[in-house]
Amino acid sequence: MRITLVFFGYLFTALLLAAALTYPLMQTGWIDYEPQRVMGRLAQLFILLGLWPFLWLMGVANRQALGVAPARADLLRAIWGGWLLGVAILGSLVLAELYLGVRIPDLDGLHPLNLLEKAMAALIGGLLIGLLEELFFRGALYSAIRRRASIGAAAVGSAALYALVHFLKPHELPPGVVFDWAGTWSMFLHVFVSLFQWQHLDSLIALFSAGLFLALVRERTGHIGWSMGLHAGWVFVIQITRRVTDGDEASSLAFLAGQYDGVIGWLAAVWIGLLAWGYWQVTTWQARRQRGRNRHGEPVDGAQS
Repeated sequence: MRITLVFFGYLFTALLLAAALTYPLMQTGWIDYEPQRVMGRLAQLFILLGLWPFLWLMGVANRQALGVAPARADLLRAIWGGWLLGVAILGSLVLAELYLGVRIPDLDGLHPLNLLEKAMAALIGGLLIGLLEELFFRGALYSAIRRRASIGAAAVGSAALYALVHFLKPHELPPGVVFDWAGTWSMFLHVFVSLFQWQHLDSLIALFSAGLFLALVRERTGHIGWSMGLHAGWVFVIQITRRVTDGDEASSLAFLAGQYDGVIGWLAAVWIGLLAWGYWQVTTWQARRQRGRNRHGEPVDGAQS
């Protein structure tokens, strides 16, 4: 828990610095964007600028701790294998939502070339998000906890922070609130309000389940290649789904998709949670079987070689 709080403190500090600079930067007139976008981008910039010194201080600024120690060819194979698996996992979820009427196709006015462009953008965006978030959560954070605690502590700690930060985003000011120093700090404080809104509970649990699954894959494989690919595949499917389908709020099963992005809700939480449980059971059985082979020098349970 202490290590997770330290990593949260790093992210909080980056957001705090962003909040302090948003208003004076906007006052220069150099930037013509919404204040919440400026604050969000500044926070991302501070996270990136301070990341390597922070990782060095935490003792995880090396390839092994970050989960990228395997040879480049092996890592790339794992990433693309994970991407295909991630697309299959979340693609199955989306097909179920379409079948249940939770989401409905919307291809009106979508030209094939436009769809290809969006697919390429989703592919590149997914890979970038998968790389950055897996390096931080299943690389640095997981390793920092794991070297001091159990698999369970590392998986839960990294998954909890991973789920929480998805809701720590600046939002636009309420109508009638002036953008000044007071408005800026009001925007900063409202970043944390989303964590306590009941309608986000399903997506929060779904993201936690996803974080657990990715952490278990990181543990079993010893690197982040597969988890990076899975993550990138999930992002790809979500972005494509939001472009070619719409949520049907009138559906009696609309609650299954959640309000965070219209895709991950209670159905995703159950689906990914079951996959995480099944993956751990199968890999645990395989590990025990391999230990039995190594101990006796022959197949276990009377199996023939």
